[in-house]
Amino acid sequence: MAENKIIVARFRLARCEFMLDVDLTLPGRGVTALFGHSGSGKTTLLRCLAGLEKDPSGFLSVNGDCWQDAQHCLPTHKRPLGYVFQEANLFPHLTVLGNLRYGIQRIPSAKVTDLTSVIDLLGIGHLLNRKPERLSGGERQRVGIARALALNPKLLLMDEPLSALDVQRKNEILPYLERLHDELEIPVIYVTHSPDEVARLADYLVVLEQGTVLAEGGLFNVLTRLDLPISLGEDVGVVLSATIGAIDDAWQLARLDFAGGSLWTRHHGFGVGRTLRVRVLARDVSLAVEHPSLSSIQNILFGVVDAIGDDHHEGLALVRVCVGESVFIARLTKRAASELNIQLGQSLWLQVKSVALLE
Repeated sequence: MAENKIIVARFRLARCEFMLDVDLTLPGRGVTALFGHSGSGKTTLLRCLAGLEKDPSGFLSVNGDCWQDAQHCLPTHKRPLGYVFQEANLFPHLTVLGNLRYGIQRIPSAKVTDLTSVIDLLGIGHLLNRKPERLSGGERQRVGIARALALNPKLLLMDEPLSALDVQRKNEILPYLERLHDELEIPVIYVTHSPDEVARLADYLVVLEQGTVLAEGGLFNVLTRLDLPISLGEDVGVVLSATIGAIDDAWQLARLDFAGGSLWTRHHGFGVGRTLRVRVLARDVSLAVEHPSLSSIQNILFGVVDAIGDDHHEGLALVRVCVGESVFIARLTKRAASELNIQLGQSLWLQVKSVALLE
């Protein structure tokens, strides 16, 4: 992490039978996802960062600026942050533009973000004269995010911003969240219990369980750990960075080149040279000790077994395989692992049945 471009957060907070006890050093740019089941402490930690929960012994420094230590604690209204809740909570009597302007009326003009840039970033220009009752759930949430960004924050906190939306509305807003990921210079702390949102948006991942940090690190590294499958359930898998290397127009396929090999998938309209994220779930990877022939599965890779672990289901195993510089995880029955005599350091073939593109 670049010098001073870090967030240091230490909190120890007791609430009835719950204890939040964290000591984190997070990137000062990009999206950090706080991931875990309900009750793991995600929102409590977010509220500590915002100053809404009081920990007298807590410490918080954001990119070199101390917001809280043993001597002082900035109140929430003096912390240069934006907070996006599960519900947008817009003022019903104001238009979208009125909602955007309301929050910045008491902020010195030098500290306010140009509204035009925020409006363009979230794609809400055509909504400015509408009142909240005429907005979809996804549109309301985009306005809520724009309102938070209009304050020119040094930290953006997002508390499960998609949890109240149906699948269609989530798909509507996700591309805009990806634009935030790509274009914002400020750090974003994003609370979610959705593995899909983690895979699409996060650069850094903190896995919480019962108020403590179960794991943390770069997204690609944490997702390949075999001691965390209970946190992801059926969504255990890996995320790769890939570049579209070729288009096969005859079969409407695209070749995805990653560090160690290539995968073919349906052509989604992206051009050659486009870099994007690729998600491969463990349930979509099978193993073979000999090169498969005459198979309907077209993606066949050669790799070396790096680790073997138990899945959350006692009859299943997870096998981590290195393919060049990249890592895949396969889920198979323990009987199959025994029959194939899977061992550390073994060379074998992977068959990848499905690849998901994450724009």
